[in-house]
Amino acid sequence: MSDWLRNSWYIAAWDYEVDSAPLARTICGVPVMLYRKLDRSVVAMRDACPHRMLPLSMGMREGDSIRCKYHGLKLGPDGVAEEMPMKSEAVNRRVCAETFIVHERYRFVWIWVGDREKADPALIPDMWPCEKEGWTHDGGYYHVACNYRLMIDNLMDLTHETYVHSGSIGQPEILEAPLQCRVEGSTVWLSRWMPGIDAPPFWRGALKQPGPVDRWQVCQFNLPSLVMIDVGVAPVEAGATLEQHDQGVRGMVIDFMTPESETSHHYFWGMARNFDIDDKGFTARFRSQQGGVFAEDKVILEAQQRAIRDNPDLKLNAYAIDQGGVRARQAIDRAIRQQENA
Repeated sequence: MSDWLRNSWYIAAWDYEVDSAPLARTICGVPVMLYRKLDRSVVAMRDACPHRMLPLSMGMREGDSIRCKYHGLKLGPDGVAEEMPMKSEAVNRRVCAETFIVHERYRFVWIWVGDREKADPALIPDMWPCEKEGWTHDGGYYHVACNYRLMIDNLMDLTHETYVHSGSIGQPEILEAPLQCRVEGSTVWLSRWMPGIDAPPFWRGALKQPGPVDRWQVCQFNLPSLVMIDVGVAPVEAGATLEQHDQGVRGMVIDFMTPESETSHHYFWGMARNFDIDDKGFTARFRSQQGGVFAEDKVILEAQQRAIRDNPDLKLNAYAIDQGGVRARQAIDRAIRQQENA
């Protein structure tokens, strides 16, 4: 069985990563080259020249086309040959590189590397906080040398914050609060409510007032590999609940894991928030701080992947805190089996 869903939309890049110069990125085992045409639309093409297979991402842009750096075969943005290596040779339009369907939404470039006829933009996961009025959204990217499911496990089990992120968002109360796990179809929720506690450093600064707070964490997994985490704090007297909590400061951590190989993935991270939305300086500072938090996860997960490699006689075990990740893995496996049996 495959390790990931093939017929799904995956994030290939942030909008700001793709420009006129070719960007090489392997998506679900497929080497892809991306660039923007003169009209700013995005081209996604198999990153292998159909002549001698040199990566086209090493090539030279000429208008909207790409010329291979090895023998000079020129391909249009549709992947079809426009000029042969020998200028006297008639153009053979059967010479072509595979292209992929892309779509831009939520400031991401999405790609479909599966069956083209199934690439419906309506299937792009709903990331509503990234474009909701009264919210702002920004983030970054890491290449992580571990299986994408390990990152999903990490994000669906926030008990690790107490130890891995003790200087920013972690606190002992995370380990003490009971967990609620709920599954509807292929969507998994894991919720934690922490009433009447002291806010950790980041949330204390965001709230801009002293006193005990109610804190929540609601992790939501959606296929193929999206985790959104509804987080925030509200003053105790505000009357927030796990079901309704817009009274304080609220954010939605946005995490999307695009598989590269069985032991590596592209991690697109960020946060949408409903506070200080016009403060661009805060947005930049927070992106840097959040990047530091996720860099701590990167160290842990890459070490975990190495340990899995070095201990082939052992297996991962699941405890009560792992129920969110376990349910997410089950949803992925069910979807893969359904796709392969269709």
